[in-house]
Amino acid sequence: MVRGVYVSTKAAEAATVAVLLQKYRDDELPALRGKGWGPALNALEDGLGKYSLAALSSKAIANYKIKRLKHVGNETVRKELNLLERIIDLAGNEWGIKVPANPCREVKRPKTGDPRTRRLEGGEMERLLKACEPRVGWLARFAVETAARLGELLAVEWKDIDTKKRVMIVRGIEKRGTKNGDASREVPLTSAAVAVLSELKTDAKPAHKLPDARVFHWWKASDGFTKTWRRACVEAKIDDLRFHDLRHEGTSRLAEHLPLLELAKATGHKDPKMIMRYYHPRAEDSAKKLP
Repeated sequence: MVRGVYVSTKAAEAATVAVLLQKYRDDELPALRGKGWGPALNALEDGLGKYSLAALSSKAIANYKIKRLKHVGNETVRKELNLLERIIDLAGNEWGIKVPANPCREVKRPKTGDPRTRRLEGGEMERLLKACEPRVGWLARFAVETAARLGELLAVEWKDIDTKKRVMIVRGIEKRGTKNGDASREVPLTSAAVAVLSELKTDAKPAHKLPDARVFHWWKASDGFTKTWRRACVEAKIDDLRFHDLRHEGTSRLAEHLPLLELAKATGHKDPKMIMRYYHPRAEDSAKKLP
């Protein structure tokens, strides 16, 4: 105490992990993008909520990790442990609930899996368009042409699109910015993307052509669309195709026409290295370019 390094654990002894998680739900969660944090918070509360923060040890967290890995994948557990680490840091820095050291930092995270390389195979888009309703097809085609994320596309309004300049402004979910923290970004539109928009304008009701109306207004959030997407894939007899895989497809196609830095601007990747997780050229296509 004389040296000034003593950390009182009185507050940490009184506060349970469940209390911290609830405070995070109330104070921080409303400002976050997406809706994927709720399940992570629920899982942490079920597994570790009974502990006081002072009693939460690295051993307890490691045991939680082992149990969770029997039911969910590595990435899910990584997300949960990283979230818990942030909450404990937040409790110490801003909520006045301190512990000498964050026990999460002593727990080794599960290894990350290999990045997905799934792209559309021959005839899959055609089968999908035949099997699904037109509005799903419009969104799927537009996703491939823009390489934008699902949440970004669902948030786009007609006033964000200039078909003459062939530019779309992406502002993110509920205009909270893009996933990488930018307030917005400009996405160049291919002629095929403009054609999709033309079809949408022809079909859309007058109310949904207003400047402040969302282009893909049928779904409020990604969660609601995901169920529709799964049904469409079942109808088209397509296995293991996630909607986010269309971002891989779109990035790989745009890479054939845009230099690296322009591609990074269009897709919203701040680190060009991240593009390599989405750019998956087919060897047979590369071979055709060789002498």
